Amino acid sequence: MKELNSEFTYTQAGVDTFKEETALKCLLEWTTKTKSFRVGLGRVKLNSTYFANVLELDEKRGIAISTDGVGTKLLVAQMMNKYDTIGIDCVAMNVNDVLCVGAEPISMVDYLAVQEVKPDLFYQIGKGLYEGARQAGINICGGEIAQVREVIRGIEEGYGFDLAGTCVGVVSLDKIVIGEKVKEKDVILGLRSNGIHSNGFTLARRVLLEKGKLSLDKYFPELGKTLGEELLEPTSIYVPEIMEMLRANVEIKALIHITGDGFLNLKRIKQREVGFVIDKLPQPPYIFSLIQQYGKVPDEEMFRVFNMGVGFCIIVSPQEVDKCERILRKHHREFYQLGYVVKDEEEKIVIKPKRLIGKDNKFYKLGE
Repeated sequence: MKELNSEFTYTQAGVDTFKEETALKCLLEWTTKTKSFRVGLGRVKLNSTYFANVLELDEKRGIAISTDGVGTKLLVAQMMNKYDTIGIDCVAMNVNDVLCVGAEPISMVDYLAVQEVKPDLFYQIGKGLYEGARQAGINICGGEIAQVREVIRGIEEGYGFDLAGTCVGVVSLDKIVIGEKVKEKDVILGLRSNGIHSNGFTLARRVLLEKGKLSLDKYFPELGKTLGEELLEPTSIYVPEIMEMLRANVEIKALIHITGDGFLNLKRIKQREVGFVIDKLPQPPYIFSLIQQYGKVPDEEMFRVFNMGVGFCIIVSPQEVDKCERILRKHHREFYQLGYVVKDEEEKIVIKPKRLIGKDNKFYKLGE
C-alpha cells in the first residue's frame, strides 16, 4: 500500500477547526444577543452551540431546530456523477442532531445553491431527500433554490452546488435531553456508522485522491466495492430506534451525534466535572484504515476528525442498558458498550485501546 512520506492533518488539508472556533465566537457575540428579543413564545431554551436548540411554544411544549449541510462529500458525488444518495446525508445530518435534545424530528426544508439549474441533478437530489425523509419519518415541507453561478463552481462545469437543510422537531419541555443528569458509572453505548458519513471529507479527499492518487473506480476487496461507492455511503439515520427508546420511557441521560470532532462530541453534554472512559472500540470500517495508512494520519487526528465506526452515542444508567439493547437489536442496529462515565474535574476523554486522552479540543497520546 502506497503511503505519504509525512503525517497529514485536517489543518494541512485545508480545514482549520481551531480558527473556526475563534470565528464562531465572533459570530455568537452578536447572535446570542438576539435571544432577548423573544420572551414566552419562541424563547430560546438552550446554549447556541449544542447539537440543536429548543424554542418554547408554551409552558409544556417546545420546537427543536437544527441546520446542517453535506460538506465536501458533494465533490465526490460530482466526481462520480452520482447524486441520488447525498439527499439522504442532508436529512441524516439534521434529524440526528435534532434527536440529541430528545426531540422527535417532524419536518425539514432544504436549501440548494447551484451553478446552473440542471433537471437531472435536481431529480437525483430529490430522490435522496425522499429516501432520507422516509427513513426518518419526516416530511419536507419546502425549500429554496438559489442560482449563484458567480459563487458556486463545480468539478463538472454547470454541476456545482451546495446542499443544506434545516429540521424541526417537537419535545416536551420537561423531557429535553442535554446530559445534565449524566453521572459516574453511567454507560456509553455506541451505534455503528456506515463509514465516513458526512464529516472529514476534505482530509479524506486530500489523502486518498490527491496525495495517494487513487481512482474512485478502484475496487477494494476489503470494502467489497469501489472507493467512490464507499465514500458515498449515506450517513446513518438513527431516528427509529432512538424514538422507540424515548417513547418507551427509557431513561436516556444523553444523546450524542458523532460528527465533526469525532469522540470529542461527548464533551458537549451539559453536565460538568465528568469524564469519559472508552475501554472497548469496534473494528472501524476499512475506509479509515485506508485514510490512516495512505496519509500516515496519527490516531490523535483520526479520532478528532472522524467517527471511527461509531456514528451516535447514548448514555444511560447501568439499569437501562438491557432496554436499550433490546430495542437496538429489534431495529437491527449494530451497537457496542464503549465505556463508562467517571468523575473528572478536567472533563477528559480517555480512549484506552489507543492510549489517547482528549482535553479541550484535541487528543493527545497518554504520557505526552
